[in-house]
Amino acid sequence: MDFQTPFTVIVSVFVLIIVISLLKSGLFIVHQQTKEVIERLGKFHHLANPGLNFKWPIIDKRVWKVELRVQQLNVMVETKTKDNVFVKVPVAVQYRAIPDRAGDTYYQLSDDQKQLTSYVLDVVRARVPTLNLDEVFEKKDDIAAAVKEHLDDTMKNFGWEVMGALVTDVDPAENVKAAMNEIQAQSRLQVAAQAKGEANKVLTVKNAEAEAESKRLQGEGIANQRKAIVEGLRESVKQFQEATGVNAGDVLRLVLMTQYFDTMKEIGVSSGAKVILMPHTPAGMSDIAEQLTKSVITGEEASG
Repeated sequence: MDFQTPFTVIVSVFVLIIVISLLKSGLFIVHQQTKEVIERLGKFHHLANPGLNFKWPIIDKRVWKVELRVQQLNVMVETKTKDNVFVKVPVAVQYRAIPDRAGDTYYQLSDDQKQLTSYVLDVVRARVPTLNLDEVFEKKDDIAAAVKEHLDDTMKNFGWEVMGALVTDVDPAENVKAAMNEIQAQSRLQVAAQAKGEANKVLTVKNAEAEAESKRLQGEGIANQRKAIVEGLRESVKQFQEATGVNAGDVLRLVLMTQYFDTMKEIGVSSGAKVILMPHTPAGMSDIAEQLTKSVITGEEASG
């Protein structure tokens, strides 16, 4: 009896240790924003939620950890546009597992990223060849919307939700980009040349208008000057005639002679004076009055 009691205690302790070990191996922790697929005897049993969980040892097995956070898949698609330009179109797809269907992501697809990549390639290569290069740049958002719509409808069957798709760039070959830049440069140069031509045209017209206005005002000034000279001569002749009794013709010739010599003086002191041939004979002063008009006009032209 004394022998059996220690043996029973030892067996009990051993069994207890085994039970505790089994229970301990059945406890596990699932982190936030994840779920784990639990199989029982090789068959899907349930999804373990975040926190402390328990599975039966031996018969239950943790087979897959499902990430519930949004993931991003970057796909580089190389294709050809409608006008036969090869372009690279990088597409970024944001997706996540649907929490209630997280098990489908394990059992429905063997490689979710490869499947997503295939669908992205299919949609972009079907859409871009219907557009010219310029339209591809303009309709990037339409291409992205088509990718999201197609992926969202398809991937929901496999437990995935597509949050968004972005066409981040359109990258043609370097020689194509150089040609596009050259076209833009030449177009801008043409616009600049047209603008410069219009500016020169406006400037020429304004200069012509200013010159015409200047000549008009100059003509009015000369006319007013001559009018004032005539009025002055008339008044001078009248006063001289009243003072001396000399006839008007002699007085006029005297005044004109004075005007003539004043003009000669101005020509002589002018900085731009040149050799001038006057059409008169200094020795024959009697005919100076007849030549005075022509002399004055010639002197005015030379001094101008």
